[in-house]
Amino acid sequence: MKNVLKISIVVALVFAAGINTQAQNKAKFGHINFAELYAMMPGQDTVKVLYEAYAKDIQSQFQVMQSEYETKLMDYQQNSGAMSDIIRETKEKEIIDLQNRIEAFQYSAQEKMTNKENQLTAPMIEKARKAVEEVAKENAYTYIFNSSEGLILYAEPADNVMPLVKKKLGIQ
Repeated sequence: MKNVLKISIVVALVFAAGINTQAQNKAKFGHINFAELYAMMPGQDTVKVLYEAYAKDIQSQFQVMQSEYETKLMDYQQNSGAMSDIIRETKEKEIIDLQNRIEAFQYSAQEKMTNKENQLTAPMIEKARKAVEEVAKENAYTYIFNSSEGLILYAEPADNVMPLVKKKLGIQ
């Protein structure tokens, strides 16, 4: 009985090693510079124009607030000596409130610009990601790495799938 158990264990180990070796032989790796692919995609110019228009609108709003702040501050600095205490305190409060609103606007604007960028770029990124996935499936790749991120310090030579993905997306 012990011999049968030993033989079963040896057979199982040999079988497992064979499966592991076979799985390793089937692994196929590729890489693509996703940032470069994204920069080549049609529609990139439209995204850039829309984002710049949005940023310009926010910058315009910020400049109006900044101009108002500078005007109030300059008026306060020039006339504070002639102001009564209650008017001076009111002007100081107005300036501080405006400064706080400007800071809140800056924070909110940065967040909104990031969200806008994500909203505009998400469809193109998803399209590129799907094209990479389709190329991987069509060409039996096990893994495709993003070489633009620089996360892989060393790897055995792999295929650059950029030409295949560009073809899939219709990019020359």
